[in-house]
Amino acid sequence: MRQAKYVDLLPDYESVDYIEGKARLADGGVLVDGRTIVAPRIVIATGSRPAVPAIAGIGDVPWRDSTAALAMDRLPESLLIVGAGFIGCELAQMFARAGAKVTLACRSRLLPHAEPEISAALARCFAEEGIDVRSGLAYKSVRRNGAGIVLEADGDAAVTLRAETMIAAAGRLPSSDGMGLEDMGIETTGNGGIRVDAHMRTTRSGVYAAGDVTGRDMYVYMAAHGARIAARNALDGGDAVYDDSAVPEVVFTDPQVASVGLTEAAARTQGHSVETSILPLDQLPRALAARDTRGLIKLVADADTDCLLGAHIMAPEGGDSIQTAALAIRQGLTVQEVAAMIFPYLTTVEGLKLAAQGFEQDVTKLSCCAG
Repeated sequence: MRQAKYVDLLPDYESVDYIEGKARLADGGVLVDGRTIVAPRIVIATGSRPAVPAIAGIGDVPWRDSTAALAMDRLPESLLIVGAGFIGCELAQMFARAGAKVTLACRSRLLPHAEPEISAALARCFAEEGIDVRSGLAYKSVRRNGAGIVLEADGDAAVTLRAETMIAAAGRLPSSDGMGLEDMGIETTGNGGIRVDAHMRTTRSGVYAAGDVTGRDMYVYMAAHGARIAARNALDGGDAVYDDSAVPEVVFTDPQVASVGLTEAAARTQGHSVETSILPLDQLPRALAARDTRGLIKLVADADTDCLLGAHIMAPEGGDSIQTAALAIRQGLTVQEVAAMIFPYLTTVEGLKLAAQGFEQDVTKLSCCAG
C-alpha cells in the first residue's frame, strides 16, 4: 500500500517536488542537506519512533521493536514481549498463533487505558491460548544469557523471565528532535510532541504540524485528519478545526477491542455522575449463533442527562461496530435514544442496543430482537 498509494502516485502530481534528505528548519524555510528551500508555509509531519523502555541493561541486549519484529525471517521458539498496549497485545497473539512460546510482561495490565473488565476478559482469552501474561511488574534489569535474554523484575515476588528473543512494545514517541524546533521558537509538550492549536498551528507563525509528531491521537487515520486540516489552513489561511471529540480506537486482537469516548474512570474524573451497563456476549444473539461468546460490551453514560459518554466493545467484530457508537456520541444521543433505534438482528452491533436497554431492563428476560 505504501508503494501503490504514495510512491507510485507522486509522479502524477506535477506540483509536488519530492526531495529525500535530512531536514532542519531555518529562517524563511527549510534546510535540506545544505540546500535551502524557501517556503512561507511549512507542515511538519515527521511521525514517531518506538520508545525504548527504561530498563537497566537495555542497551546491551539485541531487543527488537515492533517494526524489526515483523521483519524477522525465522520464528523464535520463545518470545518475551515487554509492554501490553495495543502493539504488545497484537504481537503477542500473532506470534503465539504462529507457534512461538510467548510471555507478555507489563507494568500494569493488558491494555491499561481500556476498561478493566475488558482487560481482564482479554487476559483470560490469552491464557486460554497459552500466552503467559505477567502483569504488575517493576522491571529491574535485562541481560544476555547465551543465545537468549533474561529479564529480572519485581511483582508480588521476584520474577525471572527468559526467552530467545525480546520485543519492546513500550509505545511510541514523536520524532521531533534534530529539526531546530527550539531555535525557531516552536514549543513541544512533555512527551516531545509539537504543540499545536485547534487549527494545527505551531507556536511559530507559518509553521504547522500534524500526525504522530504532535504526540496526540497517534492513529494513522487521525494523522490523515490532522494533515488535511494543516494543509488546508496552510494553503489558504483557513480556520478548519481538528476534531477529536469522538475518535474510535481498535485493537486488532481476537476478539477485537474497540472503544470510543470516555471510560468510566475518565468520566468520573471529568465530574460526570456516571452510570454503566455491561452486556456479556453470551447475551448477544450474534455471538450465540457464531458460538463465540468471548467478550462484552460496556456503555458509559451521564446519569443526569442520560447522554452516552463512552462505548467499549470486546468482540470478534468489535472494530466494525464501534462507529455506530462514535456517531451516537458525536450527535449527543442519549442511551434511551440508542435503545429505541432499530438494529439488524444477528449482528454484533445489535449489542449496542441491548447494552443500552440494559440501563433500565434485564436483557436476560427480553426476547430476541426485543424492541
